[in-house]
Amino acid sequence: MKTIRKKHSASFKAQVAIEAIKEQQTLSDLANRFEVHPKMISNWKREFLTRGAEIFATKAPDEEAERREKSLYEKIGRLEVEVDFCKRASEQLGIMRSSKK
Repeated sequence: MKTIRKKHSASFKAQVAIEAIKEQQTLSDLANRFEVHPKMISNWKREFLTRGAEIFATKAPDEEAERREKSLYEKIGRLEVEVDFCKRASEQLGIMRSSKK
């Protein structure tokens, strides 16, 4: 019978690694608490410590820029709807010929 492997999120791995780094509990206690093998905790801790510098090497996403981008995409969507409406209305009124062939 096959066993299904658990796939842990990056945030879960980071949380477990941080708890291991704190060294307030043994690996065995952490393994029981988080229901993972102690070897996995050791691996995640080692990886967290070796790749920790990468976190500060890259810039965090600019939340203001993301909000602005989202706002612009919403505006583009509204304008496209308005343009389509105006095109249909002008065709119905005979102001503009249909470009469909």
